[in-house]
Amino acid sequence: MLGGVETRSVSPVFVGRAEELGTLNDALVRAAAGEPQALLLGGEAGVGKTRLVEEFAIAAARKGAVVAVGGCVEIGADGLPFAPFSTALRALRRELPAELAAAAAGQEEELARLLPELGDAGAGRHDEEGMARLFELTARLLECLAADRTVVVALEDLHWADASTRHLLAYLFRTLRTGRLVVLATYRSDDIHRRHPLRPLLAELDRLRTVLRIELPRFNREEVACQIAGIHAAEPDPAQVDAIFQRSDGNAFFVEELTAACEGSCTGLTDSLRDLLLVRAEALPERAQRVARIVAEGGSTVEYRLLAAVAGLSEDDLIEALRAAVNANILLAAPTGDGYRFRHSLVREAVADDLLPGERSRLNRRYAEALEADPGLVPADQRVARLASYWYHANDAAKALPAVLAASVAARRRDAYSEQLRLLERAMELWDAAPADVRAALRPVDYTASYPPCGCDPATTPLRFLDLMAEAAVAGRFCGERERAMKIIRRALSILEDEDDPLRAAWFWSQRSRLVQALARGDGWQELATAQELLRGLPPSEVHAEVLTNVANWSMLHQPGPEALAAAERAVQYARMVGTREIELNARLTLGSLTVDAGNAEAGLAEMYEVKDRALDEGFAYVAGRAYVNLPAQLEAIGRSREAAPLLEEGAAFARKFGLLDTEAWVWSNLSESLYSLGRWQEAEQAALNVFRRGRSAKPQGSGCVCLAHLALGRGDVAEAKRQLDAARAAFGSHDPMPQQWLPVAAIAVGIAASEGRILDARAELHAALDAGTPPGTQQYGWRLLMAAATAEADARTLPAAEEGRAEALDRILATVKTLTTKAPICLAHEQWVRAELHRAEGSATADTWAPVVAAFEQLERPYDLAWARHRLAEALLATDATDHRDRVVELLRLAHAAADHLGARPLADAVTLLAQRARLSLAPVPEPRQAADPAEALGLTTRERDVLRLVSDGRTNRQIAEELFISPKTASVHVSNILAKLGVSGRGEAAAVAHRLGLFPSGQLTTRTAG
Repeated sequence: MLGGVETRSVSPVFVGRAEELGTLNDALVRAAAGEPQALLLGGEAGVGKTRLVEEFAIAAARKGAVVAVGGCVEIGADGLPFAPFSTALRALRRELPAELAAAAAGQEEELARLLPELGDAGAGRHDEEGMARLFELTARLLECLAADRTVVVALEDLHWADASTRHLLAYLFRTLRTGRLVVLATYRSDDIHRRHPLRPLLAELDRLRTVLRIELPRFNREEVACQIAGIHAAEPDPAQVDAIFQRSDGNAFFVEELTAACEGSCTGLTDSLRDLLLVRAEALPERAQRVARIVAEGGSTVEYRLLAAVAGLSEDDLIEALRAAVNANILLAAPTGDGYRFRHSLVREAVADDLLPGERSRLNRRYAEALEADPGLVPADQRVARLASYWYHANDAAKALPAVLAASVAARRRDAYSEQLRLLERAMELWDAAPADVRAALRPVDYTASYPPCGCDPATTPLRFLDLMAEAAVAGRFCGERERAMKIIRRALSILEDEDDPLRAAWFWSQRSRLVQALARGDGWQELATAQELLRGLPPSEVHAEVLTNVANWSMLHQPGPEALAAAERAVQYARMVGTREIELNARLTLGSLTVDAGNAEAGLAEMYEVKDRALDEGFAYVAGRAYVNLPAQLEAIGRSREAAPLLEEGAAFARKFGLLDTEAWVWSNLSESLYSLGRWQEAEQAALNVFRRGRSAKPQGSGCVCLAHLALGRGDVAEAKRQLDAARAAFGSHDPMPQQWLPVAAIAVGIAASEGRILDARAELHAALDAGTPPGTQQYGWRLLMAAATAEADARTLPAAEEGRAEALDRILATVKTLTTKAPICLAHEQWVRAELHRAEGSATADTWAPVVAAFEQLERPYDLAWARHRLAEALLATDATDHRDRVVELLRLAHAAADHLGARPLADAVTLLAQRARLSLAPVPEPRQAADPAEALGLTTRERDVLRLVSDGRTNRQIAEELFISPKTASVHVSNILAKLGVSGRGEAAAVAHRLGLFPSGQLTTRTAG
């Protein structure tokens, strides 16, 4: 009886798509060679995206690739968090169980948020890096699996994807750099209207050169004819092909439906596509139609046992109805074999849209009741989300509110903060509609985790609307929806104006401070000060400890000093009183850093080392990551770079292991600074570049730009230094100024201006930075600024244009020196250096001025600084005209030149070479071989006469020549007379012309400049 209903509307022959399939196969070849591939496949509904993916998957599997397919699951209007990735990872686990277990080793708790089969996801720490941490671990997992084999991950129906899935896909497309991996995602292009959430992602991915986007067109008439021939297994009638092509417009699915409807004749067909899609469904027996309507409202796939519970039919009647729908090509068995889905989502949407409003809510209620009665009817990781969706669409607020809240908790546990925010907003929407007794039965301990319990028992105190707002605000901050979070906080603070709850108000103001900074609308201090004032006089609480810790952290970065130290001490005290261990360790880390700044380095470092060890032992990854940033930074500040570098390398591995991306970026930036100090400039450059590869926030990237700018200046690449300076300023912005940002930026700006001879601009940068301040703890950055400014003034000493304002600049530098000096050897060495440069700027520097500077830096591991100090000492020794210093000068210059050559510090190398030439000293251990045909030798010019001729060609007077070559003006005059005679010319101009004609001095040798 059922055999007569069966129809075949799908062509067994794959039609067309040769170009698109070739593109996918080419990507597979590139992936097999170790180049990860990211592809987007778009096309209108029914155009054949799924069929193309199936054909590609078959071809890839034949070539030995492991293929995992996952689809976005739609339940009503909701998408399940990470559904396609969870499905794809399950497929990989089935294919590669041992390999996946090895790749996930040590991170099972985090990765269980995507693949629950790995174990319990656990509570973990929820923060703004939580989602990024999960994304990074997922990327690493896929890279590990694809290290030794080609892996294809296909994600279908991206237009239904939840926000977390979209964010994860974008992260993978941006960051995958290694592995034999293909990531392919499909979406309906005709569904992407202007406000569709996928639209911004597509625009973002279009800007990535690593992402290939394929648009699947409709079939032409010839391809439609081939498709119909495949369906009928015979050549079709041309008139039928024309009619179907005209009505389908080449859409492959519509071709199938029209072909099935045209059995015998194509006359009488409606022009409505919706009616066309319903034709076969309405031709089913009534019981089969009813089952189809139930499946349409249940979601993308409905499990058989759940369907049986909702349909209420006997097993025989249900199977008969399902067989009719399957034979009519309306329904298909799910790939997992335990449920049913529509053959095409267009048909499901048409059937669902045909439901009456009361019918829809009734079906959702029956789904929810069945699932409540037997939770095992659906997979465990989908249970709470589907129950929440069913109750919500059943329009039952009493049942929906607790179900939606439970789903929000599940989303938070999976770090799906976007879905958590959406569910919490839905709970706030349901709040007033839910009966009072239902709301009174809800407890904060069950549904919220953001706002700490303060003086009440969360297990017995009823849940408040403000609790939901607090949870939603934090979820919005974590998922990057900062505007939505700010809107919620504003509303909460407005409600609290009419309530006497200063503790909760202080907490919301503290959250607002973070958002103000993140949204670049200020430094957040006013909000923190408001929170602190609200807490005044209240009993100790976790909110106290959190706010005071935030105040201490803010002060450490913006206004370090005695007040910041006192705030950190209070934060530690309150955290201990209320027993919040993580907040206590966080506050102690800040306290240790401020203790170092205050001059008690050993005590502060000991505290920071202990906090790091305790955080690692007790599993506080965030605090440990922060320790790996701040502790080495303080070691670097007091000159212990060799101790800082391995700690930073350890920190980079730790941050990468736990997916702390911004933490890792800060670690790389600090490592670049330490490697620069140690003279490992190539490694320093790579570390700085890693900042941009790993970080996602602007400020660590700004710090990376500063590191690259310092390197560029040291290498003499002023153009690159300017580019990095502009990038650093853009990254830091002007909304949240910090001394650790403005001081190094100013130092670079001064160095650039000085190298271009713009001494007035250099002074302007100096004055602006000093006006902003050099608070305690900023010595590391302040010395660089003072050094650059003092060197610029010394180099410009003879320029008339620099005379006005010189005294004021030198006085400000000297006054600032007195405020920055500490007992640390590195600070004492820098003080001596800056003072020596000030003497040089005044024309009073001697060998006795520079000898202590060299001695100080010889005790430190600062090869670049030491090389410059040696150059300055050699210069001062040569100025004495004493011949007994020449051996020492040669040694100083050789050491300085060797360091410059090793570092690639061209300005330093040029300065050393020029000084040696002026003093007629050889830097080479053995004489260089003479060139065969030297025009100067042919003219009979001595080495000294050649030096004089070079300066004559540069337009120098006898006095300037004497100063340059450390000889008297009279001697210079004698040399000039001899040169004119040997060249047979009567004047300086003719001598310069002869030198130019003979090519004695390339243009780069004529104009010289002393580098600082």
